[in-house]
Formats: sequence, C-alpha cells, structure tokens
Amino acid sequence: MSAIKSFLLAIDMATLKRDQANQGLMRAQNAYLFAQDQMSQLETYAAETESRWTAAAQISTSPEMMKHHYQFMGRLHHAISLQTEALGNEHRKVDLAKRVVLQAEFRLVSLKQVLAKKQAGLDVLLARREQKQMDEFAAMRKPQFSDEYFSGGRS
Repeated sequence: MSAIKSFLLAIDMATLKRDQANQGLMRAQNAYLFAQDQMSQLETYAAETESRWTAAAQISTSPEMMKHHYQFMGRLHHAISLQTEALGNEHRKVDLAKRVVLQAEFRLVSLKQVLAKKQAGLDVLLARREQKQMDEFAAMRKPQFSDEYFSGGRS
C-alpha cells in the first residue's frame, strides 16, 4: 500500500513539474511573440521611412541630408539584424521549453502506467486472498459426515 502512496506522490510531483513546464512554455511563447511584434514594427518603420525619403528626395535633397538618411537607415538595419538575433534566441527558448514539456508529459504518463500495473497486481493479490478466505470458509462449513451416515445407521 505504501508503494501505491509513493507513486501517487510521485505523480503529484510530476504533474506539478509538467504544469510548471507548461507555464515556462507559455512565457517563452509570449516572449517570442513580443520579439516578433518588435521585428514587425521595425520592418514597417524602415519601409515607411524609405518610402517617405524616396518621395522627398525626388523633390529636392542635399548631399548632407542623404548622408544622414543613409546613416539613419544603416542604424535601423543594424537594429533589425539585432532583433533578428533576438528572435532566433526566443525561438530556441520556445523549442527548449517544448522539449521540457514533452519530457514532463512522458514522465507523468510513465508513472501513471507503472501505478496502473502496480494497482492491477495489488488487485490480483487481493482477489487471491479473498478467494483463499472464501475457500477456507467453505471448507469449514462443509458438513462433517460420519461413517454412520454413509452406512445408514447400521453398524
């Protein structure tokens, strides 16, 4: 019986670890979505800035303004490349968190299977004990016939 209690405790702990792993996965996914949103904002801003600059440059521009524009766009593209790295890091964290959740799920399932086998073994053992008790009780309840009974009272 204590083995069953031990497995129930192990299952509770594995369930807790699985739930914590799921929470970690959700945090990693949220961080990835946030990084993805930032990337989208940077790319949109870069495209809008480039289109505004192109429209303004067709009207008139000076070499000094072009220099500043190219410097600004260089910094913006550098920020986009840094965000690309950050997005890759967040993606790796999501993959790692998924593996942790999967391992926790496998652990929980395997503990439940072992518990089911132990419980089935215990059920068989209890059924055998019960059958043995029933057999012993039936053996005790059998009428004890003497030789007189079989000989018809003739001796």
